[in-house]
Amino acid sequence: MRRFLRAVIAIVVSSVTVPVAVAGTVLASFLVLPLPATAPTLHAAIDSQISHVYDINGAEIGVFRKFEQSIPVRQTDIPAVLKQAVVASEDRHFYSHRGVDMRGTFRALVSDLRGQAIRQGGSTITQQYVKNASRNDLKLPARTFTQKFRETILANQLERSRRYSKEDILFRYLSSIYLGEGAYGVGAAAETYFRKPVSKLTLSESALLAGIIPAPSAYQPRSNSTGADARRRQVLALMLEQGAINQAQHDEAVAQQVWLAVRGKPPGPATIVYPPQQRQTKFPYYVDYVKKYLEQRYGEDVVNKGGLRIQTALDPALQAAAEKSVADSLKGTGDPLEMALASVEPPTGFVKALVGGRDFYSGPYSQVNLALANCPSKSAIKSPQKIEVTAACWDDPKNSAPGGGNGRQTGSAFKAFTLAAALQQGIQPSKVYRAPRTITIGKYTASNNEGEGGGSATVRSATTHSINTVFVQMIQDVGVKKVAEMAKKLGINTAFYTPEIHGLSYTLGVIDVAPLDMASAYGVFATGGQRFPSTPIVKVVTAGGKVLEDNRKRQGEQVLEKVVADNVTDILRTVIDSGTGTHANIGRPAAGKTGTGENFTNAWFVGYTPTLSTAVWMGYANNQKTPLRNIKGVPRVFGGTIPAGTWKAFMTAALKDVPITDFSEPAPIRNVADALERKARGGFDAGPKRGVTATGDGGPYEVTPGAPVASPPPTTTSSTAPSGGGGGDDGGGGPPTTGFIFP
Repeated sequence: MRRFLRAVIAIVVSSVTVPVAVAGTVLASFLVLPLPATAPTLHAAIDSQISHVYDINGAEIGVFRKFEQSIPVRQTDIPAVLKQAVVASEDRHFYSHRGVDMRGTFRALVSDLRGQAIRQGGSTITQQYVKNASRNDLKLPARTFTQKFRETILANQLERSRRYSKEDILFRYLSSIYLGEGAYGVGAAAETYFRKPVSKLTLSESALLAGIIPAPSAYQPRSNSTGADARRRQVLALMLEQGAINQAQHDEAVAQQVWLAVRGKPPGPATIVYPPQQRQTKFPYYVDYVKKYLEQRYGEDVVNKGGLRIQTALDPALQAAAEKSVADSLKGTGDPLEMALASVEPPTGFVKALVGGRDFYSGPYSQVNLALANCPSKSAIKSPQKIEVTAACWDDPKNSAPGGGNGRQTGSAFKAFTLAAALQQGIQPSKVYRAPRTITIGKYTASNNEGEGGGSATVRSATTHSINTVFVQMIQDVGVKKVAEMAKKLGINTAFYTPEIHGLSYTLGVIDVAPLDMASAYGVFATGGQRFPSTPIVKVVTAGGKVLEDNRKRQGEQVLEKVVADNVTDILRTVIDSGTGTHANIGRPAAGKTGTGENFTNAWFVGYTPTLSTAVWMGYANNQKTPLRNIKGVPRVFGGTIPAGTWKAFMTAALKDVPITDFSEPAPIRNVADALERKARGGFDAGPKRGVTATGDGGPYEVTPGAPVASPPPTTTSSTAPSGGGGGDDGGGGPPTTGFIFP
């Protein structure tokens, strides 16, 4: 009898306390969390969209995305069967209630109160959308009673306000609901699972997506195809029960069992679920460069989630020519032998083509872009406090693209920067140096590699025939620091200098440099000393229409006196005409320099015309110790052999439809350093100082000393690209005249 009385009392108490608790909670929700005066402003659960990458003509060449993403869709894109499946599964009274299904809410509430936690459903589509859309605004850590009631009131308020129709609410819900695998919204889910737009979904596919909604992890078709298929059949049964489909439609869809594409061909009718799609681009090395470039400037989230429209400078014809020339040169060889090529348009700095290796998608060095290079970290330098900042790459980190290779020693291709620094200081192209086969200065001994040596040689001849012993003397006259500074300001982002590490061998290319930097730096000579930092970007626009970057009208910087740049070009032309780079002769005005690493470990050719500057590197990707010997019938690979031939093949194809233009006729070199100093202090320019040059003991090289002819000191600091010889008939500093440009 006592047990019976206790049970009766418990029932009576619970019948009183439950309503009181409910009423108290509702009251608390009004007191603690006041409702807004107007209906909530709805927004998607995440703001993540795919960024699209285009070439210069407007063709898409790649996308950037993060794991979590949404794909915007229009209301008319969502098929009726998908809406019917979701309504049947999630909220059968959606079209008749005012945001809240009181019967469903009461059943769920009683069950949840007894369990002391919110576990059951009962939420309408409107309530679910309010929860998803305003979760960040609520800032509540868990599914509390207060939050549940607030969502209920907001859902009712939203529908009573008539601000949104039922179709609007359903569309916004379908555009933001999480459906597993990082897909927010049915647009992303359709692409993620079925690789098709949402408008093309079938009845069975729609039922599968609707079945995922209650528990995306539990009903994930890739990891639990059996459970997902069972949920799909449940949704189809609900649709039949509610009259959304007929029996024949139901039976046909049920027969299309969930089938994972990785299993091969399905045995019969199936709802095929595809594996995560790794979208490959036709131009992986270039797109990889674009990604690294943008992420360094704007961050990973902006690039991969921001829905950017990215127009690049990629010319597909030039890129195809670059890839073919590299592939042809590597044909018949295997890993780890590699080659990289970078080509830049000097009057704009636009990177027109870039190949970072043999194969981006496979092989031991896949995903490594050997056309790029990291700047060396300060921790890698023995005495970073002694680094001259003006010649260190990390003082301007935005100029380098991270994530590439480590760069490679350029050998004699680096001599162009010593040459420029020497001419800048007034050393004449006709100045004569001793040119022995071996020379010792202090504790350093240098010998010739590409050149022969013997007797004496002018600066011009020493460059033409790549005589190391002359350039070691030249950098001693100029100063190692000055050469490092010259390389840095021309665009060698990895250039740095510290006396503890670098000595006279600096002129022989002992620092690691990226092919892209070499192409960009040599391009400064082509533009008469104006530098346009290399960039793959023409224009970047956000999803909202904001312009993040527009390089079509950017101005160049005069980093080198025109007279110096023109004389460097004039000297480097002889390398192709009659020196170590004759295999690079393309039958039109061009200048360049060969480079061969110590013991043939790296081989380069870097050259340019008035409109295009290109660098080619060849070497072993796994180390800088293996010599390039006996490759494709070449006993010892100098820069003037396979790399020069690759450069010629690419440039010939790239310029076949480009009118032939010549470089500017160089003015005589004078002591530019003195002229600049006098101009800076506003003093009288008395003309160049005449120096005395010593003649050697004869030899195979020309000796053409002569008195320099005075010329007026340069007075222009124009920041626009030169016309005529400097930029070519199709050059100039303005935007391209053809191609795809975002508005």
